[in-house]
Amino acid sequence: MGVRPAPLPDPGDDAARHPAVDAAVRAMANAATLAPADQIAQYEAAYETLRETLATIDQT
Repeated sequence: MGVRPAPLPDPGDDAARHPAVDAAVRAMANAATLAPADQIAQYEAAYETLRETLATIDQT
């Protein structure tokens, strides 16, 4: 059997949350179940999403 990531905490109704960041965190957690070669693409995509999101926050 493969390794399953721990469930993510319940995000609740916090208005400060960002959907793109939440999706990136879920993608990284799900990547743990993939083969190492496939994990790299998931982590790179999550990094890019987080980088872009932080850049837009800095601009506001």
